[in-house]
This record gives sequence, C-alpha cells and structure tokens, in this order.
Amino acid sequence: MIIVYRVQIALGVKREAATGRALVTPWVIGFLVFNVFTIGTSLYLSFTEYNLFRPPEWIGLGNYQELFDVSFGTLESREQRSSDVLARRHSEIIRVEIGDGGFVFGARAASFWRSMRLTLVYAFVSVPLGLAGALGVALLLNQKVKGLGFWRVLYYMPAVLPAVATALLWRWMFSQSGIINTLTQPIWRLTTNEPPRWFTDANLALPAFVIIGLWGVFGANSVILLAGLKGIPQELYEAASIDGAGNWAKFRHVTIPMLSPALFYNLVTSTIAALQIFELAAFIQTPESVGTFVNWLIYQEAFTLRNMGMASAMAWILLLIILALTALIFRSSEFWVFYQGQREKA
Repeated sequence: MIIVYRVQIALGVKREAATGRALVTPWVIGFLVFNVFTIGTSLYLSFTEYNLFRPPEWIGLGNYQELFDVSFGTLESREQRSSDVLARRHSEIIRVEIGDGGFVFGARAASFWRSMRLTLVYAFVSVPLGLAGALGVALLLNQKVKGLGFWRVLYYMPAVLPAVATALLWRWMFSQSGIINTLTQPIWRLTTNEPPRWFTDANLALPAFVIIGLWGVFGANSVILLAGLKGIPQELYEAASIDGAGNWAKFRHVTIPMLSPALFYNLVTSTIAALQIFELAAFIQTPESVGTFVNWLIYQEAFTLRNMGMASAMAWILLLIILALTALIFRSSEFWVFYQGQREKA
C-alpha cells in the first residue's frame, strides 16, 4: 500500500513538472525569438553595412569608428566659424565661448552626439524633478482629505492615456495659439509681442519637453511612493514625537529612509525611461540646432535612411550608456537606500 502511494506521488510530481514545462515553453520560445535573437542580430548588424535591400556586408568596427570620430578646436575669436578649427567633414557638437575666444567640440556623426546630449540633459533635469514632484503628490494624497479616491484617479490618469494621444495634445497646447501661451500671455507680453515658439526655439524646446515628461511620470511614480508611505509603521513617528522631533525631522529621519527603496526603484525606472524617450520626439519635432532625442534619431537612421548597421551601432552605444548609469545608481544605493531587514540584522 505504501509503495502504491509513493508511486502515485511520483507520478503526480512528474505530471506537475510536465505541466509546468508545457506552460513555460511558449514564453521561453517567445523570449528566445523576440529578445535573444533580435539582440544578437542587432549586435551583428552593428558591425555591418546593411540597407535592408542587400545582404549585410561586414565592415568590422567601421560604424563605431565613424561615431567616435571626434575633434576639438580652439577659437581665437567669437566670430570664428567652427569649421575653421575642426577636422574635415566634422560638424559642431558643443561650442563654449570664453572671453574673446573659446573652444569647440565636433564629430563626424555630430547629429548623434547632439541627440545624445539632448537626451542626457533631459534625463538629468526631468528625473530629479519628477521624483520630487511625485513625492510631493504622494505626501499630499497620504493625508486625510475629502474625495481622496477622485484625486488618486485624476493624478494617475496620465499613466494610462495613450502616449501618442498625449503627445499630440501637448503639441497643440504648446502651439502659438495654444492654451499655454494664452495663460502665460501677461508674462511674455512684458518682453515681446510674439508668443513663444516652444518647439522651434532652441532655448524653449527642452523646458517644454521636461514639463511634458513630468506630467507623464507623476502618476506611476506617485502610486509606488504612496504604497511605500502606507507601509511605514506609525510607531516610528510616535517614537520620534516622544523624542521631540518636529515635522521636518520626522520627514528627514523617518519618512525618507523608510521610503528609500521605493525612491530607488523610481529613480532606476525613470532614468531608463527618460533615456529611451521616443513618442514625444516622434510627434513633436525640435529644431536642428537643438537636435532630436537619440531614440528617434536611431529610428530615422534605420527606416528613413535605411542605414541599419549604423542604427544598430547607435543603439548599442545608447544601451552601454544606460547600463553605466544604472550601475552607478545601484552602486550609490549602498549609501542612501535603507532596507529594514538589513538594519535589524546589523
């Protein structure tokens, strides 16, 4: 009887394992085809010249050499042209004027590095502001206010709206006759009679994109931070009050340390998302002097210019930059992220 029971158990375990493998197999096949295969193909194409119509031609590091073909020049006067001091076939990336002179950086693939500069600046500006704004919204929604459910739905709405629809909506709002210029008319009337051209002015394009980006990330980030706030034990605040701590001391020494894992998660995901911005760049064009976001440039290189090899090389450089910044964030987390289990163990 015992032997029969053990055989039944063994057969049940085998059937359960077979069922598990059958359920996992489609996902594994999809992962291999749509992830591993495409990543490997992209890496191979980055070492080739491929225009979608002819077979890929192996050129080794040719694409990377062109992308990293950079030069530097010193300007003797502000009126001097960048082309006079840069290498042949190089265009300006960054021009810095100091006194009567200055210096300039250029590259053969200047459009790529201008786009990378715009993307990095956008990420470094929008991510901290987005985290601070999301934290403020979460703190407000953590209070006992009337109509809390309505406000939660309202602030989370940007996270569920289609990205294309929101991009078109913001493009209309920032147009010359849009609502943004109408509301800010008393301000810009002080300096000019012309309404701002947000997406064609090199000085206004980036702030406009930052505003749109902040509106889009508040919802998802605030939900995570609000969940973290709900998980902070009230006993910690009570103990801090007994010790004479004020609201700022409680926020600094209780709220922020206990909320640091959620802040860390939002920091990583927001940084990656900011560096991979695509929809806004696709539907809201920027002036050539500003450049476009790097993901949109990669798309244009691949499917408009049909230079798939160069586009793949650009994508891998972007990937390495994202990995480096993510690794830096993980490394820094040792100094500011608090985990309850680690503290209790210590």
